[in-house]
Amino acid sequence: MKFVIAPDSFKESMTALVAAQAIQTGLLRALPTAQCQLIPLADGGEGTVATLVHAHQGEMVLTLTAGPLPGQTIQGTYGLIDNGETAVIEVAVADDLTLVPRQQRDPLLASSYGTGQQILAALARGVQRIIIGLGGSASVDGGLGILQALGARCLDDQGQPVPAGGQGLSQVATIDLSTIDPRLSQAELILASDVTNPLLGPHGAAKVFGPQKGATPKMVVTLEAGMKNFARRMNVTVGRDFSQVAGSGAAGGIGFALLVLGGQLQSGIELMMAATNLSQAIQTADMVITGEGRIDGQTSFGKVPAGVARLAKQAHKPLIAIGGSLGDDLSALYDMGFTAIFSCLSSVKSLDQVLAQGPANLSRTAENIGRLLVLKSK
Repeated sequence: MKFVIAPDSFKESMTALVAAQAIQTGLLRALPTAQCQLIPLADGGEGTVATLVHAHQGEMVLTLTAGPLPGQTIQGTYGLIDNGETAVIEVAVADDLTLVPRQQRDPLLASSYGTGQQILAALARGVQRIIIGLGGSASVDGGLGILQALGARCLDDQGQPVPAGGQGLSQVATIDLSTIDPRLSQAELILASDVTNPLLGPHGAAKVFGPQKGATPKMVVTLEAGMKNFARRMNVTVGRDFSQVAGSGAAGGIGFALLVLGGQLQSGIELMMAATNLSQAIQTADMVITGEGRIDGQTSFGKVPAGVARLAKQAHKPLIAIGGSLGDDLSALYDMGFTAIFSCLSSVKSLDQVLAQGPANLSRTAENIGRLLVLKSK
């Protein structure tokens, strides 16, 4: 029996590759002769660089940049593909939410500056195209940090640079983009994301993503007010309002700044599936297995399992999904092409325990799925 195993990462527990390997380990315990093709995926968030570099046989480049919090310095990587003509950068590297302990998460302080430094490093290599995966950020700064790193002058009413992080948004009085590194204008910017949220409003960056990154209700109000000011000042500078453009709220509003700089949004999962030739692999498989940290009603909106489901349904292949946890109403997912959906949680435990035991729980669940298939074949 041939399986295509194509999961996303399980956030803060395991990468997509580790998840795929865990599923394979469990299946082979029950089905020792099974053939498994591992195709770890991403949707623009964590794993985007690894997926594209692996698919294109590219290379990883080390960088030393600022981290999301003041005073942090981190060693990260970005990818080079297409014979060095294309750089692949994840927001979830220099601005990674997992770099900040839960008790220290504060989007008023967290900045996207390090991601801007990675863009500069890629430009120094002479790339013609930069793919930026939007997702997994610790910041809710509207891309202010990226702009500052690239050389933009974001000044307060006294003509002084505003502080980094979400706290600086409300202090912006003038924005000068003419000082941005000129090499950026010569490179194509592709923004890999399936998030359609705008920058502002009830579905905007502050109100939707702020609490996920540690914002208290009071912080959300502050961030929303700051975003409105930032968007208004940017409108004066560029003569266009980007704050309601679909995807401008992605990655804590980083989508907004990169759209202003000429970035073009592309579906993250479609980009990944094309790069990995997933459709062709599914055509020759007997069964497809996917998964991610949580499977619920939001899964159908551009998440990795939804993309895999579409291809599996087109190929008339059964699809099994494994989630760390499941939402209440999964009926729409069955209609999309999911054959069965499992949770890999074994018992009620603390979040830290669940995250640490993720690979083992995933392997156990995959083994039980394999044993059901053995039973069916008898």
